[in-house]
Amino acid sequence: MKISKLFEPVDMTTGNPVRQILVFTIPMLLGNIAQQLYNTVDSIIVGRFVGDNALAAVGSAGPIFNLMLVLFIGISVGATIMVSQYLGARNREALSRSIGCCITLTVIASAVIMVVGSLLSYPLLKLLNTPDTIIYWCRDYLIILCLGCVGSGLYNILSGVLRGLGDSVSALIYLLIATVINIVLDYCFVAYLGLGVAGVALATIIAQMVSSVLCIRKLMHMEQLFDFGKEYLKPEKTFSASLIRLGLPSGITQAILSMSMIVVQSLTNSFGEQFIAANVIVMRIDGFVMLPAFSFGTAMTTYAGQNIGAGQMDRVTKGAREGTLVAMGISAVLTGVILLFGRSIMGIFTETQELISLSYKMMQILGVGYIMMEVTQCLSGIMRGAGDTITPMWISIANSIIIRVPLAYLLVNLTKTPELPQGDCAMMYVSLVLTWTIGALLTLFFYRIGRWKGKSIV
Repeated sequence: MKISKLFEPVDMTTGNPVRQILVFTIPMLLGNIAQQLYNTVDSIIVGRFVGDNALAAVGSAGPIFNLMLVLFIGISVGATIMVSQYLGARNREALSRSIGCCITLTVIASAVIMVVGSLLSYPLLKLLNTPDTIIYWCRDYLIILCLGCVGSGLYNILSGVLRGLGDSVSALIYLLIATVINIVLDYCFVAYLGLGVAGVALATIIAQMVSSVLCIRKLMHMEQLFDFGKEYLKPEKTFSASLIRLGLPSGITQAILSMSMIVVQSLTNSFGEQFIAANVIVMRIDGFVMLPAFSFGTAMTTYAGQNIGAGQMDRVTKGAREGTLVAMGISAVLTGVILLFGRSIMGIFTETQELISLSYKMMQILGVGYIMMEVTQCLSGIMRGAGDTITPMWISIANSIIIRVPLAYLLVNLTKTPELPQGDCAMMYVSLVLTWTIGALLTLFFYRIGRWKGKSIV
């Protein structure tokens, strides 16, 4: 196979469903690994060169910044659905205008986050009872990320457009380039220049800007599929409305998830700096183990979108079944690897043995629930690709608000004793596994009902 073939869009309406899903998923999985390296390298470098409190600061700032990114997430999901369905229907004009609309709305969303995020960072940290020892590091980290969010926003949305077009390889290459830049700059800014937490934030926004410029350059050279020019950047009402209708539920979902994480972060902060740092380590490793679920989920969205656009519903259901089983198998293998070598992996972040032991204990609890996440992400991806973004939204909201947050506080409070006045911190992770399991069962139930089959925009 010629190397150039890897950079061509994948037509998922023909060929073996599992093979096409895997061909599309593998580059995206590698890209998601590279994306996860952004945060992981940040954590490793500040943990090694600044200390455990700096590690805790980077982690505490994460849920707040994720909340600020919900506009991008909504636009990205809407873009993938619109682009994949218009591509499947071979509608060049609609495809061109929908892509231009995505770019314009991304720039507008970036401007909003730059202003609002910078102003709200410190008040939110105070509201969450962030320890005084790390609050100013958290504030600096958040403000820098908000001011440079245009690069992150454009990369996330434009890589969503590329995925909708069936091209997951280009986004991977650009992200790998940005990851290398991020790692080099992290080391230079922190180890040599002594910029601390602010240094890793600067490295991140510079690297993301590079990846966004590369994505724009790629789209400008895909004239065989659509037209790319300033006349298509006008956010026309029809395409803006479709983008918002398709993307808003996912944006709301992520907002609810982020807010629930912020509420839970307040509970996490009550256990002190060591547990906060342990939670950062666990979440960084958890991010890697969850990548197959997220990658297959996104691949299923493109797969369903293209095939529904082409009127091939039988092919959609076959791919959903086979793709989910493959994803579950991959997740089971990864979970086993993490549990076997977990202590060594956690030792990369810190040399503090108590912190390594605490992190490994929490990781063992989470290991039970990863296969459930594969079911949720894959079947939700199919429903979103069909145009039904509402059902996954309600499932996520119910899980986050009605189940996860109350359950976490309930289990922690039930385990309070004279020896553990704050409760058992392990209950934070037990509640998470229970939430994942319930979410998978709800997703499977609504997928089988099949109302998503009549939601196509084409």
